[in-house]
Order: sequence, then C-alpha cells, then structure tokens
Amino acid sequence: MLTECVLQNLIPRKDLALGVLMVEESDVNRPHAKLEQKLSQLLAARKQVLTPEEEKWRGAVRDLLRNGTYKPTGRGKPASEYLLRACMENDFPRVNSAVDIINYISLNYLVPVSLWDADLAKAKEYRFRLGKKGEGYVFNTAGQVIDVEDLLTGFAIHGEQEIPIVTPVKDSLLSKTTPQSKNVVMVVYYPLAVGTRDHLQLVLQESAELFSDITSKKPFLAIV
Repeated sequence: MLTECVLQNLIPRKDLALGVLMVEESDVNRPHAKLEQKLSQLLAARKQVLTPEEEKWRGAVRDLLRNGTYKPTGRGKPASEYLLRACMENDFPRVNSAVDIINYISLNYLVPVSLWDADLAKAKEYRFRLGKKGEGYVFNTAGQVIDVEDLLTGFAIHGEQEIPIVTPVKDSLLSKTTPQSKNVVMVVYYPLAVGTRDHLQLVLQESAELFSDITSKKPFLAIV
C-alpha cells in the first residue's frame, strides 16, 4: 500500500516544504469534467502578465533551485515556468487525467510539481536530497539526460541503491505515468519564503479533491 511508503526530506533548506499526495487505484484515463472546466478557465486567465505578487512566487521558486553549482536558467528552469510559457503559446500539454491535474496545480499556484508511477519506481522508500556529481537520468523517449548535480532530486530507494526519478525541472522516463498507471505519487516543491504550510495544505486538499474523481480510494496527503 502507498500509505506504507516512507518519504524523507533531506534537502538542507528551511524555505522548502514538500507537499506529498499518494493516490491508489486511480484511473488515469477516466474523463474529468471538473478538471476540464477549471483548466479551461485557468488557461484563459494565465494569458495575462503575472502580477507583482505572482512574480515573487516565481522568483522564490527559482531561489529554491539555487544550490551549489546549479542555476535555474535556460533549460534548467522550474517546470512551472515551462507550463506558463506553454500556456502563453497555446501549447499547453495534455497527457492523461493524473498528469493534467498536477499541471493544473502547477500552473495555478506557479510551483513545480512532480508525479511518478509508484509501481514503476518499485520502491517503498523515497528520499529527497541534492543530487551529486555524476547523477542523472533519461527524461524523454529521445534519450536525453538531465544532470541533477546540486538539483533538488527525489530518489527511489532500493536497499543501498538510490535511483533518481524526479526533480522540479523534469521527471524520469523510468517512472513516468502510462495509460496503465494505477498508483501514483505527487510532490509539490513549495517555497516557504512566500507561502505557508497552511496554504500548502490547501493546495494538497484541492489536489486530493481532483484526484478523488479518478479513484475510489481517499488520497493520502502529508507535508515533509
């Protein structure tokens, strides 16, 4: 069961909280009318220039990624900025209901969100820390690799082996959802410099409500 999974936050930053949502027995292919309506409204609203307050959020998220040698510029920007640009260019990605939910949350709150298939990750323990030199993973079908040195990274733990699977920039092809995905885990990379744990709790609750439409089980949420 996903609720038996352990997730550790070993990232040495007091301005970062990880919002976790675990969803069992979901149907990622199920149509989601409520999400479609909310996403349609949001895509229209996000055509506007960000407000000064929203720019603070974008800046705070970038600051979370400024660790050691890592700089959140170019292709290394947070995934939330990619989604914002895609929205502006009328090229917002649509994948399946689970991915569409996390992309909605990311675009709405301007925070990066990762999602992985727990069955493909094949782990009962996950650890978030800064990546080390030489660590990385393939993130698309073209075989492109992301170097995660000094980047906030989530690892699937297999005994003594740590396998990197997610970051706020791109997630690993190894554990990305497929049409057969049932058990998924979502993580929000949340900047406490501009937000609060209470607000993050509300973000997770909205996420859980949306996922509830594609599963018969109550999603489990936590902040670490």
